[in-house]
Amino acid sequence: MNPCLCRSNVSLHRCFLTALLVICSCGIAHGQANSNLIDPLLAQHLQSQSVVANELQHFMLQRVPPLQLPATAKQWDQEAARIRARELSVLYHGWPQAWVDSAPNFEQVGATERDGYRIVKLRYQVVPGMFSTALLYEPDKISGQIPAIVNVNGHGPGGKAVGHKQARCINYARRGMFALDLEWFDYGDLDQPGNAHDNARLLDLAGYDGAGLFYLEMRRGLDYLYDNPNVDRSRIGVTGVSGGGWQTIVLSSLDTRVGPAAPVAGFSSLTTSIEHPEYSGNDAEQNPSDFRQGVDYAQLMAVRAPRPTLLMYNSMDDCCFRAGVLKQGVYFDIKPFFNLYGKPENLQWHLNLDPGTHNYGLDNRQASYKFFDSVFHIDALPEEFPDTDTEIESAEDLAVPVPKDNLTILTLAQSLAKSIHHEVPAQPGAGWGSSQRTKLKQVVRYAPVSLTHAWPINATHEKGVESHAYRFEFSNGLSATGILFRSVTAPENSPTTILIADAGMPSTMVDVADDVDRGQRVLVLNPLFFSEGKLNADDRSGATVFAQLLTALGERPLGMEAAQVNAMVHWLGEDLDHGSPTPNNFHPPEKPTPAIRIVTTGPRAQLIAMVAAAIHPEYFSALESRESISSFATAYDHPENFVQAPEMMCLDLYRDFDINTLAAIAAPVKVNLMAVVPKRIFWE
Repeated sequence: MNPCLCRSNVSLHRCFLTALLVICSCGIAHGQANSNLIDPLLAQHLQSQSVVANELQHFMLQRVPPLQLPATAKQWDQEAARIRARELSVLYHGWPQAWVDSAPNFEQVGATERDGYRIVKLRYQVVPGMFSTALLYEPDKISGQIPAIVNVNGHGPGGKAVGHKQARCINYARRGMFALDLEWFDYGDLDQPGNAHDNARLLDLAGYDGAGLFYLEMRRGLDYLYDNPNVDRSRIGVTGVSGGGWQTIVLSSLDTRVGPAAPVAGFSSLTTSIEHPEYSGNDAEQNPSDFRQGVDYAQLMAVRAPRPTLLMYNSMDDCCFRAGVLKQGVYFDIKPFFNLYGKPENLQWHLNLDPGTHNYGLDNRQASYKFFDSVFHIDALPEEFPDTDTEIESAEDLAVPVPKDNLTILTLAQSLAKSIHHEVPAQPGAGWGSSQRTKLKQVVRYAPVSLTHAWPINATHEKGVESHAYRFEFSNGLSATGILFRSVTAPENSPTTILIADAGMPSTMVDVADDVDRGQRVLVLNPLFFSEGKLNADDRSGATVFAQLLTALGERPLGMEAAQVNAMVHWLGEDLDHGSPTPNNFHPPEKPTPAIRIVTTGPRAQLIAMVAAAIHPEYFSALESRESISSFATAYDHPENFVQAPEMMCLDLYRDFDINTLAAIAAPVKVNLMAVVPKRIFWE
């Protein structure tokens, strides 16, 4: 490696040490031997990704809320009201009440007359400074109050102008209904980099539930229709496909102003999501923080009873939500709730065979026409109007302008985060640290774990260096991996260092060799979601999805990983007492002695170590964080990188803490932060 190619002072230092190990002799010949020996040991494969996935699945399945059928419809009405209130409190977490309660603010910016209907272009405010757009398809002849349908988008190109959405809105209008076609973040008129859905986690970090913004955007459309004097308030429906199917079930379950609903391939039960992570949805809004803790989409589906509901799924769905896998959890399990009201026919199932893929094509659209015609008491043929294709317009013709300075999800998060400032008291005192520590445990959902078994993977004793590779199993059923190194000539009570690196164990080679040469014991640790635990982070079924599901269940990856680190400190303390690793019948001491030094490389490892030390400062003597960040504000400057850090999926973390406050809470631990070039913030 050429030291001149390194990108930071820390990397220059590491490169220089590597060069010294390669070219020097005499005084550090032993270090050269260590580096040659240690490098292949750090490259060992210690655990299968399938094992990590299986552990996480079992961990989450134990937390799936049961779907319990009450004895009477009245009892379920009471429970349904509780569920709606609970889920809305989750979605509205942190949002100013004035924003939540504000009246719909829509303005007309154009209209086009068509054969039998007209299209009205609308622009509306989601929150102050942020506007979305919509199209209202109106019948050309309106007599009295007529039904209306909110049409929501999915994750796909075209936005509100996508052909299948235009087609059904045209057909609804020709049948004598209002059809409101809402735009969605990141698509159509709102297709901007700052509207990537993952940016919703930056809202979470600042203390505003990110999914709440998505809910407000679609709820505004319902508000608009409900206030329209020509709309029959007792006949308002919702429909959409994929992400629009998710919007459909959420809006129609939580807002009783919605009557009939027809979601298409948009959601699954939590059990199915865990067993088939590819069905869980790979976007932040579909697994909001705490949203599935005690309540699942199965319960939300049941909350709709006895309102008319058509579930449409596709036989060979090539995206997600394949019908054969899902029918039990979203149809058969929910049917008894409709039976409570004596209306089993109000829950319907449509299986799409043509084309059978992920679609809202002709067959599904015609099923929706038949459904809405029936529940709205409209006398019309179920077939689509034959000239519909000729009515489809271009996205350019249907575009609705938004202000040039219109906020995106990212810029909204950045503006909200700018108001956050954390100052450490000049003389914090024990009381301040104790109260902050209690709050931190709540924010990161810290639950202590103990090491229940250390599975030996490999052991070596060569050239004066001893190593033990382990798979560590914890009391919550999850695991981590690590390798413990020591010089055979080092005393049993030698100082101990824990190394954690974002880039994985191989990147710690220089540190391991250097510390072992100095007579230290060194544990190189891969906590949950590191190395093998990454679970193919770029895959829909990978670490991001599992982290989202955990967060939705009320867990926090950050707190889980910090608990693993602290459990390892206990184990290392027991090792000192017995002279060799003996974790399997271990009763942790009140305070591991001597305190341990922890060294991290990268902001993910830094954050885990800082939380671990802040919660149990008595465990550590020093914390050195290389390639670190000085503030959570960094995540708002580099949003494209922050999504690689499951630890940042932590609601309220930046609202209540920053790096400086975590360091202060960890006192008297000596915290040394070494900053990096900004472009290397979250990487691996």
